[in-house]
Amino acid sequence: MRIVVHGQQAFGKAVLEAMLKRGDNVVAVYVAPEKPGAKADPLKEAALAANLPVHQPASYKDPQVWEEFKALKPDLQVMAFVTLFVPEEFLNVPTHGSIQYHPSLLPAYRGASAINWPIIKGEKETGLSIFWPDNGLDTGDVLLQKKTPISGTDTLGTVYFDRLFPMGVEAMLESVDLVKAGKAPRIKQDESKATYEGMCKADNAKIDWGKPWEQIDRLIRGCSPAPGAWTTLDGKTIKIFEAKPLPAKDPKGIAGKLGEVAMVEADGITVVCADGRFKITRVQADAGKVGAGEWASSVNLQPKARFS
Repeated sequence: MRIVVHGQQAFGKAVLEAMLKRGDNVVAVYVAPEKPGAKADPLKEAALAANLPVHQPASYKDPQVWEEFKALKPDLQVMAFVTLFVPEEFLNVPTHGSIQYHPSLLPAYRGASAINWPIIKGEKETGLSIFWPDNGLDTGDVLLQKKTPISGTDTLGTVYFDRLFPMGVEAMLESVDLVKAGKAPRIKQDESKATYEGMCKADNAKIDWGKPWEQIDRLIRGCSPAPGAWTTLDGKTIKIFEAKPLPAKDPKGIAGKLGEVAMVEADGITVVCADGRFKITRVQADAGKVGAGEWASSVNLQPKARFS
């Protein structure tokens, strides 16, 4: 089977290398074009190292791009982390079509921030889907799915890098095998259960210290490492990447204003929220990520200072 791998970054590279390692016949690689001055994409580097032709069209709406793809005589397109819109005219060129990875249990959490939102919204489970893409946004028939729990300490980073990334590579290989064997299902998505969340950006990541600790905790974890939950102090933005909630036994007995620094220690800062406190342990201000205690010392942070 003549296979084209289409994707970018570390996940695309991992899928390509896993396919080559087991002997799949990859005939070409499509990669998102780099921005001016940016380093070569890891997938591109891996493809060139394997002496594979690399294509980087700026758009997939151009009929000439479709003709170049047809000339490869592909049997299957394996899409590993594709962010540009790819129309059905291109998707349907391979004999067996195209399959794509998405890091949620479709039809839930369609969209580009499918890992952030389940954590932020308090889901106990998420997963991945390999599906047959169409002209919709993550709307195509599902080929297979894998589930993973979300614990009370999971972050975007742990859910993706520890589980959805390696699970996704294995699921891609499994899906390719099902296509080869003629056993790949096409399961219609239940539109009544479909959800879509927009990009999780800085606007979504601002901490409201007047919220319950559970909501703040999920926001911090769901935005770590990106885009980074944030608050401000004296007009300056501070991103918070690690924090331990300290729920109050009696919320009415909490001393201090919302967002107020209750304690500054070498290993962190304790801040008041609606129904408890948070021990913040890792932040980012002007420079890179540092321990919260180290940052507090560098700016001479004192109790009674107030985040907003």
